[in-house]
Amino acid sequence: MSALSPVLEQFVHYLRFERHFSPYTGRCYEADLRQYADHLSSSCGQGGNPGGDVASGSLPPAELDTRIGAADAMTIRGFLTHLDGFGYSAATIARKIATLRSFYKWLQKRGSIATNPMVLIRTPKQGKRLPKAIGVEQVDKLLSMPDNRDTLGSRDRAILETLYSTGVRVSELVDLDRRDVDTAEQMLHVRGKGKKERLVPLGTHAVSAIRHYLTLLEPDQRFSALRTKYPHEGDVPLFINKNGSRLSSRSVRRKLDKYLTQAGLDPSISPHTLRHSFATHLLENGADLRSVQELLGHQSLSTTQIYTHLSTNRVRQAYQQAHPRAV
Repeated sequence: MSALSPVLEQFVHYLRFERHFSPYTGRCYEADLRQYADHLSSSCGQGGNPGGDVASGSLPPAELDTRIGAADAMTIRGFLTHLDGFGYSAATIARKIATLRSFYKWLQKRGSIATNPMVLIRTPKQGKRLPKAIGVEQVDKLLSMPDNRDTLGSRDRAILETLYSTGVRVSELVDLDRRDVDTAEQMLHVRGKGKKERLVPLGTHAVSAIRHYLTLLEPDQRFSALRTKYPHEGDVPLFINKNGSRLSSRSVRRKLDKYLTQAGLDPSISPHTLRHSFATHLLENGADLRSVQELLGHQSLSTTQIYTHLSTNRVRQAYQQAHPRAV
């Protein structure tokens, strides 16, 4: 894939190194901007393809930057009309609009443009989607699947217990080092989005699972290289793969798929489902919304409030099933 034009490259650099966006989020913004640049770079401002980049257009980078800076609301609407032809969902269109809104706000803030064309662009309405959560019995069944008599099996048990016990994102989970776990105080030090850090309590079951995993890991000759690869104990990744390297988010998803199959549970359950279940079960059992917000690492309370709708739905179902005059 070719290099971005200078101004787009600078914006992506700003997101990654000043705003501290995650690599995944940075790639999403970059892909949206490449698509926008491809549209502008085409000879008539139309055409291109959804996955295209600047290389498929006809403008040199400097001239493309000029066209980007000169874009008005009609230019943006033309791009959105172009996207409509590819059948994108409202959520995808909204994300692309959000990318352009951030980009042009940045251009205006640094004085590159006098007028922000995005102020006249509305984000399409999206249907509210409630997060998916599973019941406590299903969680218990899933967490019992890994065979913790083996090092890797005990690792998988510790992973699942930690995901459900803390509600951490899978990206946060695989970023954990041993020094981030305080089994004595039963606390977990988490590095979240935007390099924001938080402390999350660890449940007794998760602490026990992590201790058992580390107990089996130490004498396992397959991982003897850890002692030379990571000479400082605190720098050792908490969850490692069979080669002794840090486990990836994709590997966690594959392990989860394996245990879902063994347990006969819905294969669409993801690591994020355990995060949703964590929040939902806390609220159902009386936790206050602010505490759940802190535990999840949400910047805005409104992001956490969606879980109250999920809890309310379950309460309503229980009411309708149990109350003699509910229906």
